[in-house]
Amino acid sequence: MTTEPSRMAAAEALRVDARNNRTRIVEAARLLFAEEGLDVTMTDIARHSGVGVATLYRRFPTKEALVAEAFAEQIELCAAVVEDALADPDPWCAFRAVLEQVCAMQAVDKGFTGAFACRFPDATVLDGLRSRAERGFGELARRAKASGELREDFTFDDITLLLMANGGITADSPESALAASRRLVGLLLHAFRADGAEPLPPAPRLELHHVVRPPTAR
Repeated sequence: MTTEPSRMAAAEALRVDARNNRTRIVEAARLLFAEEGLDVTMTDIARHSGVGVATLYRRFPTKEALVAEAFAEQIELCAAVVEDALADPDPWCAFRAVLEQVCAMQAVDKGFTGAFACRFPDATVLDGLRSRAERGFGELARRAKASGELREDFTFDDITLLLMANGGITADSPESALAASRRLVGLLLHAFRADGAEPLPPAPRLELHHVVRPPTAR
């Protein structure tokens, strides 16, 4: 006959095992998303984490739920980067700092931009953070224009173009990708400055979701 303490110990062991499985799944997802982007399959993530596919789906019923969990800290960090920049009294330095830091995050993690552009119906906190970051960056651009340092014809669509270009960087190592990203951002920041800026062609209508394809459910 199973005693009450034995049942409690067995239940606690199951809870610990479930927590460990969840941790392994999220860590594997973060690694694979960073290396290969969001098209990594759920089967690959299960295999890499050492759990069965059924176990993975019990913890994360949809791929979107796993993406939200895997990138929660980075989305929070991105929002914090914008919040810190809003407190900077120098409009151009604040604008530049956000572009540099966000592009650096993108350069070393192929899944970051896709995760940031996703909509998470079951993770309203993340959706709120992303929306706040987007509004905050819009305010940073407005301030930089008002200071006379950012060209007047700059639009939010230009950020999408920048992320498209930055996301296309390929390199042999994260360090090389980061160096290339810094160079690209430096060149584009120079083009964004108002000093001696020549008129540009009209901006296309682009949204963040145009930067990447939505993740497949595989």
